[in-house]
Amino acid sequence: MMKRSLLAGLGALALVTSASAADLPRANAPYAAPAFVSGYNWTGFYLGINAGGAWGRSSWDALAVTTNPSGGMIGVTAGYNWQGAGSPWVFGLEGDVDWTGINGGTATCTGAVCETKNSWLSTIRGRVGYGWDRILPYLTGGLAVGNIQVNRSGFAGTSETKAGWALGLGVEAAISGRLTGKVEYLYADLGSTNCSVANCGTANNTDLRMHILRAGLNWRF
Repeated sequence: MMKRSLLAGLGALALVTSASAADLPRANAPYAAPAFVSGYNWTGFYLGINAGGAWGRSSWDALAVTTNPSGGMIGVTAGYNWQGAGSPWVFGLEGDVDWTGINGGTATCTGAVCETKNSWLSTIRGRVGYGWDRILPYLTGGLAVGNIQVNRSGFAGTSETKAGWALGLGVEAAISGRLTGKVEYLYADLGSTNCSVANCGTANNTDLRMHILRAGLNWRF
């Protein structure tokens, strides 16, 4: 009788244990972080237009005066981007030429008016960006070339093409299909030009430094 009771108890315990085990939650599969996947690739050649404005500072050293040139600008852009498969990093080269109406003068110029102008500006810059799918923030920098026109009333003045540098940042975004739009800030330094005694009444070095803010549209090929 005791033997049969012990066997019956063991059998009941086995049934209860089996049922409890069946009710336990199953362990979830290990979590794996998703790999970077971009639905948009920035690789390719593009052409575009840009427009905006600039404001800056121009110092006339011998005459100890400063002008604050400002004005609008509009131009054309060309460039190429490269983005590796599966990588968010975008590397590019971009060039532009802008026609500008940047000028500023002062009447406190030893009885005359001193004026600094810039009528065109071109840059050739590298770009490094991080592509968040259809949005591309970037840093940019390189060569800046433009003219510095120096005029003092009563004298012939002078104009010289100067090479300097530009550095800035921006963000570009895909709008629709192959069309992209961008907003960009640049700081450009064109160095200085010399105006002789014959052209300015006194030998003078005049520099030009500018802040540039512009927007653009690009068409990717």
